[in-house]
Amino acid sequence: MNESRFNDFQSMVVLIDADNTQLAKLEGMLHEISAYGRIIVKKAYGNWKKQILAKWEDEIKRLAIKAEQQFDYVSGKNTTDIAMVIDAMDLLHTGRYDAVVLVSSDSDFTPLAVRLREDGIYVIGVGEKKTPEAFRNACDDFIYLEYIQSSEPRKKEKSVKKGTKGRKGADEGQKEESAKEEKDDDIASGIDEIHVLLRIANGKYQDEDGFTNVSAAGTYIKRVKPEFNSYAYGFAKLSDLLRAYPERYEMRKVPTNGNASVVMYRCK
Repeated sequence: MNESRFNDFQSMVVLIDADNTQLAKLEGMLHEISAYGRIIVKKAYGNWKKQILAKWEDEIKRLAIKAEQQFDYVSGKNTTDIAMVIDAMDLLHTGRYDAVVLVSSDSDFTPLAVRLREDGIYVIGVGEKKTPEAFRNACDDFIYLEYIQSSEPRKKEKSVKKGTKGRKGADEGQKEESAKEEKDDDIASGIDEIHVLLRIANGKYQDEDGFTNVSAAGTYIKRVKPEFNSYAYGFAKLSDLLRAYPERYEMRKVPTNGNASVVMYRCK
């Protein structure tokens, strides 16, 4: 695998066929795609009035994906494909984008992938293993949904403690303790996600020895999680966070020109 292709694209488009995509894989898929570069357009297409797509609303809002409504003008006919193709061609002719991601297992997108490549656009397909070979071969790269981890809602368990009525000081103390516990839960939940992203980055950007530049990993995490700041987890730098988990990461410094050095890490 040529690792240089990652981190190259600055203007990526992601077009999602909601009728042919697993909702549980949506966030993990965006994590995977972000390793290729900066996503600036994210659109999902479907007839959102359908009961089968009812659970999509909260997730596409959370992931900042623009929902494109497409009615079924004729019963039994899916018009989502045509809407995606029209949008893709409109985006192509602006000349602003260097990569297009087509998320679907439908072979109907094969001609679109071929046309985009003819214009020099890098095409990434995302779909299930059942995706027809013609569509897979029409893409520059293809990602199987089966290899992407499903995301499940995180449920926080809050401990309920009994207080003593009439004791304002005790009640206030319990509130403060409860708030602290909730904050600690949030940090623990958040750090788990960072560990997942660090492992993905290590898999994508590693050198021949399996080490990844911490700076490259930080750039990737910011793409996936724009609000990321190591201070939120109690560390001044991402490298400090990595060093705090020696059971997870192996660290090393690589000297560069002059007295400078690059901090690298490898997952254990």
